Amino acid sequence: MILRKVWGSVWSRSSSGKDSASHSAIQVPLSPSSSSSLGAFDHLPMDILIQILMLVEPRDAVKLSLTCKAWRCLGGDNRLWIFYLQCSQESWDSIFFAETSLRSGYPLRMLSSQSGELSFMRIYGQRARVPGSIIIDGGSGYCKFGWSKYASPSGRSATFLEFGNIESPIYARLQQFFATIFTRMQVKPSMQPIVVSLPLCHFDDTESAKASRRQLKTAILNVLFDMNVPAVCAVNQAVLALYAARRTSGIVVNIGFQVITILPILHGKVMRQIGVEIIGFGALKLTGFLKEKMQENNITFQSLYTVRTLKENLCYVALDYKAELSRDTQASMKIAGEGWFTLSKERFQTGEILFQPRLAGLRAMSLHQAVALCMDHCDAAGVTGDDSWFKTVVLAGGSACLPGLAERLEKELHDHLPSYICNGVRVIPPPCGVDSAWHGAKLISNLSTFPGPWCITRKQFRRKSRLMW
Repeated sequence: MILRKVWGSVWSRSSSGKDSASHSAIQVPLSPSSSSSLGAFDHLPMDILIQILMLVEPRDAVKLSLTCKAWRCLGGDNRLWIFYLQCSQESWDSIFFAETSLRSGYPLRMLSSQSGELSFMRIYGQRARVPGSIIIDGGSGYCKFGWSKYASPSGRSATFLEFGNIESPIYARLQQFFATIFTRMQVKPSMQPIVVSLPLCHFDDTESAKASRRQLKTAILNVLFDMNVPAVCAVNQAVLALYAARRTSGIVVNIGFQVITILPILHGKVMRQIGVEIIGFGALKLTGFLKEKMQENNITFQSLYTVRTLKENLCYVALDYKAELSRDTQASMKIAGEGWFTLSKERFQTGEILFQPRLAGLRAMSLHQAVALCMDHCDAAGVTGDDSWFKTVVLAGGSACLPGLAERLEKELHDHLPSYICNGVRVIPPPCGVDSAWHGAKLISNLSTFPGPWCITRKQFRRKSRLMW
């Protein structure tokens, strides 16, 4: 109430003969030492004034900043608008990462909040006006979709790589896939931009692999623009998972449905020329191995879905496999319509095949061997003067959420890598669980600069296609 009275008195004073001076003051930001008065607040320290302004709504802070030079400088203080952003639904760490690392689009350009490049007052206003988008994360097992303004995906379906008749042309399958999602969400494709994740496939750096990736991306864009989508942002799934962990560089370990991929990423770009490692089994094999163990122990179940549910809720990765064998690890779970299930050693034996594939009769590299090989290639490539970029490992995928996996992988890497490489290595669990890539896309969708630098419009795509032909 006091602040409103002061604001009223300052407004009356400024409007009774200093209109032109006030108008010119709005154009140029001034320092707090400006001769313009803050009224009854003149003798209060700046920190206290900021604390007082935090008690009013953002729109009232904007009104105050229009009254005079001093109030404008105070109302535009970054500390005030950082506080308002911290009160929003998204975490401040995610907002800060996105606005300093992703706002310029690709190629990424880091901005510093200390350099004067960022005004969080402007960012707050721009984020409030961002229209939002539909996010479609194709996934390798199933697809997640929903509005970017929502806290999490609103629906799930089969991934478009397995959607519809597999023998049908890719265009027809993609068209049916996107039409189904738009119908489920009850939206018109022409009303909002689309952010879509590009699946992890055609991993090599060969010309044929590049052509295959380009062909798939072009097919996705063609289908969406034929459905009158105004703009599309298409980003690699692993890159989105990395963004969800608030990183732009690192190694992403994606435990997919069929295979495990280890991708080195530098400044948002998958470094295929360094080498992408592939392990020839994935989440489906883990579920199958648990199924075999349950059958060996005469545990009956109705479907593979039951086994997968038990894997997701009861299984974990042991830090020390041999020591875990001597412990009592029995745990039970009730599944609707089927009753109670009790698992014991199967709980940690399932995840152990990631580190000892031979337990499942597989001839494949172990997870830590593949990640160590990728790190060794990154170190040998010497693409930057600093080797810290590949020492953050981010896990992604549903089976990567197994408790204990991050700790075990980090331990194995420290045991197997030379000291000059393993020093500083850190393994991060899936930052947003099974929806990490979706949340990475959400960071882009809610950027103050979205859709501008991240999206391609229908007109730009058609022009580019004509130039290619």
